[in-house]
Amino acid sequence: MVVGDIATGTDLLIIGAGPGGYVAAIRAGQLDLDVTLVDADEWGGVCLNHGCIPSKALLTATDVAHEAGHAEEMGVHADPTIDVGEMMDWKDGVVEKMTGGVEKLCKANGVTLMEGRAEFADENSVRVVHGGEGQGSESVEFEHAIVATGSRPVEIPGFEFDAEPVLDSRQALSLDEVPDRLVIVGAGYIGMELATVFAKAGSQVAVVEMLDDALPGFEPDLARPVKKRAKELGIEFHFGQTAREWYEHEGHVRVVTEPAEVDEGAAPEAEADGSGGLASDASGTSSDGESGGVQEFDADKVLVAVGRQPVTDTLNLEAAGLETDDRGFLETDDRARTETDHIFAIGDVAGEPMLAHKASAEGQVAAEVVAGEPAALDYQAIPAAVFTDPEIGTVGMTEAEAGAAGFEPLVGTFPLRAGGRAPTTGHTEGFVRVVADEPTGFVLGGQVVGREASELIAEIGLAVELGATLEDVAATVHTHPTLSEAVMEAAEHALGRAIHTLNR
Repeated sequence: MVVGDIATGTDLLIIGAGPGGYVAAIRAGQLDLDVTLVDADEWGGVCLNHGCIPSKALLTATDVAHEAGHAEEMGVHADPTIDVGEMMDWKDGVVEKMTGGVEKLCKANGVTLMEGRAEFADENSVRVVHGGEGQGSESVEFEHAIVATGSRPVEIPGFEFDAEPVLDSRQALSLDEVPDRLVIVGAGYIGMELATVFAKAGSQVAVVEMLDDALPGFEPDLARPVKKRAKELGIEFHFGQTAREWYEHEGHVRVVTEPAEVDEGAAPEAEADGSGGLASDASGTSSDGESGGVQEFDADKVLVAVGRQPVTDTLNLEAAGLETDDRGFLETDDRARTETDHIFAIGDVAGEPMLAHKASAEGQVAAEVVAGEPAALDYQAIPAAVFTDPEIGTVGMTEAEAGAAGFEPLVGTFPLRAGGRAPTTGHTEGFVRVVADEPTGFVLGGQVVGREASELIAEIGLAVELGATLEDVAATVHTHPTLSEAVMEAAEHALGRAIHTLNR
């Protein structure tokens, strides 16, 4: 113990108040544990303050403006303008209400909240350093601990986030004006969501990606409608390119890229909408990436969105007998326990998938295990979603994964345009796909691309979790007209009896 420290004790210490940590704290409080929740930043973590919630708020706001300005075929004629300051104030208001709610819920469940940065002193205590001059520190002894410190954006050489024109996702969500020209490095889900926001807000957006397609973690037929729509919004794609450096040029920024190293014979796919304007011809190369040479892009801001890395380097894990893998993750079992049995890890620090709802589920499991409950997490039904235009939702197995796992996959698909609701929204792109095991009929997974895919995927996730069959889903009467009918129709299609699309 450091001289001058205050010493306290608790049944369960939780480090990190994001969607994993605060959910674990509330659940543990419900189970009558004495809980201390420590965070060095803000209640709700990155998700509520600088990620999931503010990004979805801005996606909604810019979508409202874009939809209103492009609804002539419905007889709606409007020319909306976006007041960025008011939009950001609204977004901040949404965030403040939600984070305030987290704090109230924790206190209502008897959780002790402590602000500061925690690091392990040994296997049963941490030292919490409080921010601010003269605030000091204190030692907290615990019987059990949960590490829930989340993740931070990955920096790339030459594009450090302390440079004024270079942004991480947190900074991009707090801009006080929309950049006229924006280069986004990375075409994963964060890059694509923010490309959608800024394109609809009026930015000219270019996306640079080292791989040969956008959203590389998803099946190509799911990513294709998203990429098509992005091009319609004026977003340029430059695949097979790596961001090398940037420099100031005539009051703006010039981003230099070069061909990425790819496997022999896997040439980068050229993607661009031909609108030009962002790529400079100073290098003598075209703006569509076809030349494979060095390219230069003029921009006002550069957003780096190449992924996130776990925050485990601030915890002095060695003192608790813990070590990470070579990517910084803590290995856990299905009860969220680390190699030190009474210390748990949840959320982004525990590895893929790095999703807020996965963190919350792990948090509940960890709290229940600490309380002696027979809890464990089933990872087969954890969904994923991308909030682009259109959205993508996935859960469980793909057809290829089902086959590789030894099942006999049976697939049913229903195009949203064939249903009753999608045409009335003006958004008919996309489909619902259900994957099942043919001999048993059990639903193994599903994929959705289209309007409200993030909502529709929950029904398929429930089917996977419950061990439902295609017959169960097909026999469930759905409200008409709704987008959810497409899930029922996809199940019927797999059974060869779809009504509103041709059967195989």
